[in-house]
Amino acid sequence: MPFKNDQSRISFTPGRKHFALLLDPDNLTEVSCLSLLTLSEAHPVDFFFVGGSLITSQNQAGIIRLLKQHSNVPVILFPSSHQHIDPQADGILLLSLISGRNPEFLIGQHVLAAPILKASALKVYPTGYMLIDTGRQTTASYMSGTMPIPYDKPAIAACTAMAGELLGLQYMYLDGGSGAMRPVSAEMIRAVREAVDLPMIVGGGIDTVEKAAAALEAGADVIVIGNHIEKNPGFLAEVSSLVASYNVALDVHR
Repeated sequence: MPFKNDQSRISFTPGRKHFALLLDPDNLTEVSCLSLLTLSEAHPVDFFFVGGSLITSQNQAGIIRLLKQHSNVPVILFPSSHQHIDPQADGILLLSLISGRNPEFLIGQHVLAAPILKASALKVYPTGYMLIDTGRQTTASYMSGTMPIPYDKPAIAACTAMAGELLGLQYMYLDGGSGAMRPVSAEMIRAVREAVDLPMIVGGGIDTVEKAAAALEAGADVIVIGNHIEKNPGFLAEVSSLVASYNVALDVHR
């Protein structure tokens, strides 16, 4: 049941594939953000995810404001702490780092975020967040003080996702992290897809159309691209076209 974008409300619909563009406020200027917005008008994006594992600039609020002013694409926060909650956005991935054992990211930050979220109009998406080892230590694993799930252990990822589902989490996010040397393997995506009946988000290391297609074929409902599009904006058009082709094929077979 992947994401469906709706200008008044973010909802979900079964069977479709989606494309989220991850925007790190530290890596964007107003000019580069507007350029990506122009590209996304010609080559549709389903979601803007905004955030990162370490935000050192004060750009986030301005970036979200630009997105809301110039686009109807839902803006979803991808926060690393309660300090990065911004009520301008449409929703938030409330991430529980279930691949790790650090209580700060399993419940600590959530306690601090809860009163802020309850007072906001943000749509909350309780998400099991799993860091996957993709060849190098990432900012996310370093900042969280946790070890990622080994790349070649799909059974661990599947059982971790099962535990998250039984605890009541509603979405699963498999992430190789920014600058990953390789994407999350098709075997691991497939194992998690078979283990849980939840929308699955996959990101990190997807820097070719072939890797994006492999993630979708293995069962990803939403693929997330960030770092590579910042370096190669033309990749946005390729991924947008790929996702659209999957949905056209789905409509033909219905």
